[in-house]
Amino acid sequence: MPSDSQHRIHRHPAAPWAELRVSVNTRDCYRAHAHAEFSVGIVDTGCATFHHPGGPQQVQAGSVVLIEPDVVHSCNPLPGNIWSYRMLFINADWLRHAVAQVRGMAAPPDGLEWISRSLRDPAITRCVDLLCRPVTSEAAAHALAADLPRWVASQSRPGHPRDWAHVPEELVPAMAAMQAGYEKRVTVQELAEACGMSSSRFIRRFQTACGMTPGSYLQNLRVNGARRLLSQGMALADAAQSMGFSDQAHLQRAFKAHHAMTPGNYRSVPS
Repeated sequence: MPSDSQHRIHRHPAAPWAELRVSVNTRDCYRAHAHAEFSVGIVDTGCATFHHPGGPQQVQAGSVVLIEPDVVHSCNPLPGNIWSYRMLFINADWLRHAVAQVRGMAAPPDGLEWISRSLRDPAITRCVDLLCRPVTSEAAAHALAADLPRWVASQSRPGHPRDWAHVPEELVPAMAAMQAGYEKRVTVQELAEACGMSSSRFIRRFQTACGMTPGSYLQNLRVNGARRLLSQGMALADAAQSMGFSDQAHLQRAFKAHHAMTPGNYRSVPS
């Protein structure tokens, strides 16, 4: 079965802050990566290994995973096995504002302490099963907009942003530079100089701290940026150029490696 047919994306105009991925009976594996959104997922069948800063953890049918923005992770089926799962991606700014309203706060917190982890509790599984369903109407979108922040508020607390929380202070200038200009041409040497290191030392320190090379981290940021533009309807060629890919084919290869589906199929969500 073609890989794309095993992975479906669900979006609805009444809930532009949410996107649901449904993957069924897949063996596809993912390299270490990070998302710009908060993510909550549920395993429907099979077993997998969830790698994250506090992991690895084994997950199976009924397990729920929480992933904060910018946390490097991967979740792959056990060798020779297939699995099915759903993952809800939630715009971070929208969620912080929505949780603040639930808590009666005058302003949203700078961050939410929603530590990336795996949970296995029947009550949580039932709740997340309901949250991780396709939005098919405005009424369903409004219900999700009410229910989701209440549940997240019960699982988190206000806190400082956790961006780069696992990164040594000496690497923060490079992380900030990449976050601010990932669509531009930036070299490892420039990033190393920003941190006062040689290129070789910088690469070693970065990979040890982040679980991926600086080049892979930049590629991840660009793919995430292209994903955001494609979800808004931008043409593939324009998204590739906007995110600094050499051409549409370059975006195609990188996107499929990260998401196990082509950018064209990701963009063209069935109505």
